[in-house]
Amino acid sequence: MGRLGLLGMLVPEEWGGIGMSTVGFVAAMEEIGQADQSVATALQAHVTIGSLPLYLFGDDNQRERWLRPLAEGRVLGAFGLTEPDAGSDTRRISTRAERQDGGWLINGQKAFISNAGTDMSFGVTLLARTEPAEGAGPRFGSFVVEKGTPGFTMGPKVRGIGWRGLDTRGLYFDDVWVPDDHLVGDPDLGMSQFLKTLEVGRISIAALSISLTQAVLSMATEYAQHRHQFGRPISKFQAVQFKLADIATELEAARWLTYRAAYLRDIGRPYLKEASMAKLKASRVATWAASEAVQIHGGTGYLLDSPVARFYCDSKVLEIGEGTNEIQHLVIARTLGC
Repeated sequence: MGRLGLLGMLVPEEWGGIGMSTVGFVAAMEEIGQADQSVATALQAHVTIGSLPLYLFGDDNQRERWLRPLAEGRVLGAFGLTEPDAGSDTRRISTRAERQDGGWLINGQKAFISNAGTDMSFGVTLLARTEPAEGAGPRFGSFVVEKGTPGFTMGPKVRGIGWRGLDTRGLYFDDVWVPDDHLVGDPDLGMSQFLKTLEVGRISIAALSISLTQAVLSMATEYAQHRHQFGRPISKFQAVQFKLADIATELEAARWLTYRAAYLRDIGRPYLKEASMAKLKASRVATWAASEAVQIHGGTGYLLDSPVARFYCDSKVLEIGEGTNEIQHLVIARTLGC
């Protein structure tokens, strides 16, 4: 995929990418996600939160050093936000970066970080609490920590009910020193920088969701056409027809919410609300559609080695990753003035 340019989809050619539009990125994710959600997830995490902080907020030296290899597909990118006690409540992040000897000393840990532990991973860009000013609230900065940096270690790959092919693990930072040129952007604005990047990440999760819904719809339709009961295909029974029709209808609604959010980003208009709406709607549809598809398959769909069961297991995390659906409700409500 790196050789095809797919790992640099949202990065301009100037920095090694292919300069694809966000709409084009969603279309690509739709196709890749229908084949394998783990591969598609590793890809979207790399393309969005793994690469965009360096493109949007890094300087030219950082872009040349780290972004270009990421965009050219020579290494894999990761971003470290979540911690054991900080997920949706990002202000509870306790990993700390303190100025020391012309650089920063980082201590803390991250949880559920994808792409950091593969053979082609370059390391991680992480969010850490910086020293607060007198009387000010907490401040955060983004820092690049390369693989092999003394004090930077990783836990074992975690096993979830889905995304079984995705490398996800805990990361540990014990007196990890990085020089000043590893700070990405403003040392006080790392949180706002990440939240800006996360808006794109939510579009990518929506794209993953519609790809999963399309996959299970295709599987359920084909199965229903070939599975015979009571002397005819079960696709001829109204109960099954209504399930398929509902999935197809909800899929189209989620699909165009997703493409609209992508289009708004492409033309430079605000898309925070639309990205959250797309992620909320599409992930809900995906988990529901996967359950209905398993129901249509009956006992066959319940077997773990069946393709539809794999997508069923993959679906739930779409309501959790890149901001839980509860957080999406809050974001949408705030844009309405609530």
